[in-house]
Amino acid sequence: MALNPMQKSRAIMIQGTGSNVGKSMLVAGICRALVRRGLVVRPFKPQNMSNNAAVADGGEIGRAQALQAMACGVKPSTDMNPILLKPESETGAQVVVQGQRLTTVKAREYGRLKARLMPRVLESFQRLKAEADIVVVEGAGSPAEVNLRAGDIANMGFAEAADVPVVLVGDIDRGGVIAQIVGTKAVISEPDAARIAGFIVNKFRGDPTLFHEGFKAIEGHTAWHGLGTVPWFSQARTLPAEDALDICSSGSGSYHIAVPQLSRMANFDDLDPLAQEPDARVTMVPAGQALPGDADLVLIPGTKSTIKDLAFFRAQGWEIDLKAHLRRGGKVLGICGGYQMLGQVITDPDGVEGPAGEVAGLGLLDVQTTMRAEKRVSEVAAVHLASGAAVSGYEIHIGSTEGADRARPMFSVAGQPEGAMSADGQVAGSYLHGMFSADTFRAAWLGSSGLHYGAAVEAALEALADHIEAHLDIDALLGMAR
Repeated sequence: MALNPMQKSRAIMIQGTGSNVGKSMLVAGICRALVRRGLVVRPFKPQNMSNNAAVADGGEIGRAQALQAMACGVKPSTDMNPILLKPESETGAQVVVQGQRLTTVKAREYGRLKARLMPRVLESFQRLKAEADIVVVEGAGSPAEVNLRAGDIANMGFAEAADVPVVLVGDIDRGGVIAQIVGTKAVISEPDAARIAGFIVNKFRGDPTLFHEGFKAIEGHTAWHGLGTVPWFSQARTLPAEDALDICSSGSGSYHIAVPQLSRMANFDDLDPLAQEPDARVTMVPAGQALPGDADLVLIPGTKSTIKDLAFFRAQGWEIDLKAHLRRGGKVLGICGGYQMLGQVITDPDGVEGPAGEVAGLGLLDVQTTMRAEKRVSEVAAVHLASGAAVSGYEIHIGSTEGADRARPMFSVAGQPEGAMSADGQVAGSYLHGMFSADTFRAAWLGSSGLHYGAAVEAALEALADHIEAHLDIDALLGMAR
């Protein structure tokens, strides 16, 4: 179903009654379903908040938009998520605009900054619209947060500025979905309510026909057209997670990987292939719990704040656990911030992460890291030196790492050494995110592998599109777009 060549490109926006109602996955499935109908489709999210970033065009975007680009069959671009907020503290976040860091602000300061950002958001949206038959837009949070409506660029503020109709998604799994959707209409303004053309009930478990009367009640109270009740998608865990809350222990394989849950964990897509690997078992270790004594590998993930999370790591007693793990013959791998923690010292002469100074690292690699304000953001093609496996990944980090153990690198990148290993081979570190997505490397690291990760993600996207087609009125959704 291609658009008439004389018809203008259209757009539809998927907003939610709250966070984590399944908007990102629905958008991915809708995008793939529309692509299968012969349309040129692009995903768009005006503003995202996530420390799980993807690299696109040498810049950063939310991981969910990278997955949605995959669903559209195109490479991700920074226009797909022009504003990315990366939390650095309880009250402040780094502001990334069209892929590049602009500033770091407190929440109240960001409210004043948004008016300057809307033109950039609309600029990116119009570029995507010019190359597509339809743009599927994802909101953030909820339009019912009416205290944030003034200056909004993520939900109704954007929809109004770009003149995009809205479909509202409620999450029945968390309960009270009738109140979620009807209550949203009750609190938003009449013009915003008029912009909502339809609704979706998501994450239903059991027989959807049992919700027939509830569905009709929502239509009666809102006068919005119901597009469908979407059952829980059982293959959701096969797709890359965007939120750290979606990462959980998984698998029953023989190779046991323990991952300490850092307070500012970032770019944890490294864990997605391991979570799907039948030969592996991943245990996420929350604060206050000991690292498991039977782990084969302790993987210290990336973090938005290395120095703060190093202190957090020690506060949980994990440094003691890690040394016991090594005495038992276990291995340790640090990625990005985790790599920096493994060294002898971290120096921050300019106070990039807080007060200027230096802190002792875990002392497991003979390397030292110096923090600098400049951030390295790039896609990387590497070769794993021990196995010869080709690896495609990315780097997002501040700081540079040098030292004697760099003479034993993990990878070669453009003929240059990358990463470091201890003399006994038990401890390794690298800045390369995405290494475990490479099947050959993952098999070499684990000793075996029964997973073709890229094919598994692609199959899950196809299954998601089938699921969406079966339970949503896609023709009606297309009719709402303009």
